[in-house]
Parts: sequence; C-alpha cells; structure tokens
Amino acid sequence: MFHSKADWLNTLKPNFKVLPLKDRLLCGIGALIGLGLSSYISWLALGDLNAWYIAPMGASSVLLFAVPASPLAQPWNMVIGNSIAALIGVTCAMYIPNLTQAFSVAVALAIILMMTTDSLHPPSGAVAITAVLGGEAVHELGYYFWFYPVLLNSVLLMVVAIVYNRLLGKQYPQKLQVNTRSADPTPTQKVTIQPVDIQQVLEQQSELLDISEYDLQKIILEAQQLANTRSVSQLTCQDIMTQHVIALRAEDDIQSALDKFKQVNLMSLPVVSDLDRLVGNLALYEVVEWFKRGGDPRAAWENHVYQIMNPKVVTVQPNQLIQDLIPYFVERSFNYIPVVEQKKLVGIISRADMIAALNQQLNEEKSKQEPD
Repeated sequence: MFHSKADWLNTLKPNFKVLPLKDRLLCGIGALIGLGLSSYISWLALGDLNAWYIAPMGASSVLLFAVPASPLAQPWNMVIGNSIAALIGVTCAMYIPNLTQAFSVAVALAIILMMTTDSLHPPSGAVAITAVLGGEAVHELGYYFWFYPVLLNSVLLMVVAIVYNRLLGKQYPQKLQVNTRSADPTPTQKVTIQPVDIQQVLEQQSELLDISEYDLQKIILEAQQLANTRSVSQLTCQDIMTQHVIALRAEDDIQSALDKFKQVNLMSLPVVSDLDRLVGNLALYEVVEWFKRGGDPRAAWENHVYQIMNPKVVTVQPNQLIQDLIPYFVERSFNYIPVVEQKKLVGIISRADMIAALNQQLNEEKSKQEPD
C-alpha cells in the first residue's frame, strides 16, 4: 500500500543517479558541440541536400554524452544499429505501400536484427521511421540514405563523443574487462566475486540490463574494498610511510638519473623541484626509450629529467587511510605511491610497506578470534 501520492509517484521514477550541476552542464555542452560540429560537416559535404541531417541523431547524442557508459551507447551500437535500421527502413518504404504498416514493420525488424547482432541502439528505431516518413527528399535517396546522412552523421557524432568524453576523463568506448594485464580475474576478484560468477548471473536474466559487465565488475570491486575497510584497524599513510625518500631532481641530466637507478635498483623514482614539490615520476623504461631515440636528431634537445618524465602522478595525503591504496598496488601493480602534503613530497609508501601493514592487521584479527 502507498502511504501518499508522493510515494506512488516515486515508484514511477527510475532508480537513477542524479549528477551534480557541473556534470549535467557538461553533458549538455557535449551534445551541443557534437550535434553542431557533425551537422556543420554534413552541410559542407552534402550542400543543399534537404536530408543532410536527421532528427534521430539528437536521441543518439543523449546516450553518447549523458550516459556514455551504457552498452547501448557504444560505437558498435551507434554505427551498426543505425545502419541496420536505415537499410530496413528504406526497404520497407519501397515495398510496403501503406506507411503505417511500413514503419511498424521496419522498427520491428530493426529491433530483432539489432538484438541478433548485439547492436541495440534505441535511436535507431527513429532512423527506421525517418526512412519511411522522411518525405520525398529521403525517398529519392533510396539506399543512399544509409550512407548519407545516416552513416556519415553517425560516424561524425561518434568521433566527437570519443574526443569529448576522453577530454573529460571518461572512458569511451568502454573497456572489455577490468584487468588490463591479462584475461584472468584481478587479484581481488580471485578471492571474492569473479567475472565468471557475474556472467552466470547475467545469463539467467530474462531481460536486458542497461549496464555493462565491465561496470558491474568495477562496482563490485569498489564495494568489496569499502567492506574490507570496516573489518580492519584504521592505519593511515603517515603511520607506515618512509620519510627519507630517494628522489630525482627535475633539472638532473638523464645520464645521472640512470646512475641513481643503478644505485637503488628501483624501476621508477619520484621527481621533485628545487622546492621539494612533487612534479612527476620517471620510470626506468622511459630512460631506456630515451636511449633508443639517441640517434634521432629531433630528440637531441632532451637532456633533463623533466623533459621525459610523466607529470601525472597518483598521490595520497598523510592522514589518508591505507585501505585507499590497495586498488593501486593490487589491481594496477604500483611499486610505490608518494605521500604529499601541501604539494611537497613528505614520504613514500612501497608495496613492501603495504604487505607488512596488512600482515600485521591480519595477525591482530587472528589473535582476537583465538580463545584465551
């Protein structure tokens, strides 16, 4: 029973995350840029052709810029789904005189073929209808309607979506799996829920879910990590970090950096400025790549560490819980993570530090469970 009208209305709403205002604005701006650029390029390519742009692209832009993680928004779905719908729509328009019957059959067949080819894309239903009800300009194109405007605009909008989402730091298209090193489960998955478990559950579902298996894996892993933090004592980074850090200076020459790598026998080192501010990270393989480019005249100006280092570094704060670091050491195989306070390098946590701390926590848990 519903206690109020508001409760009843809530049952009609999706259980959907409401993004912050900034993210909502960025989604809208992405659609604006995507549709604007793709339509302008189409106009340049097709000139005065009345059918140079079609309305279903607006629906596609909702998926590509608002929910790019959706399986329905992936490039395969966008291009193949729209192509199938266009070809079927044109065929039905040619051979079924009654317009209502033509677009109804076109949409039905498009859904079946898109689901068969794993290319379901909701706006493609509107593409099929446009092929039937698009008027004389569309009908005159015949099967060319598939090439332009449908394929041309689909590819253009998809390219803009890829660039825009990447600039915002979003992974588009979606990756196939969480473990980028191999097809095996990640170390955390091996001792908790594995991808094969998720696959078996999904196979038992009788309806499609608008979430990828990859996203399900990420959500489960992060939830598992949060659960783990409740079962161990709360050590912070400053409790286990090494304060005497071996680091490179940004102005060091690369040859001297190599000598330091030989001395410490490490695969990567943090890079600091003269004010001990962390400015980057230099891996040994980057030095090796520099040597490989030694004969290239264009690389002759690269003499200093700052010219070949990676300026993007994952860092943590001294008062941050060490559980936050586990995904980097376990899933991404980090060797160390710098500890930074007010942009200055104050310590470093290695994989060995983490193993020692977690082992101590396990021993404490074991001692609590043993009878007196």
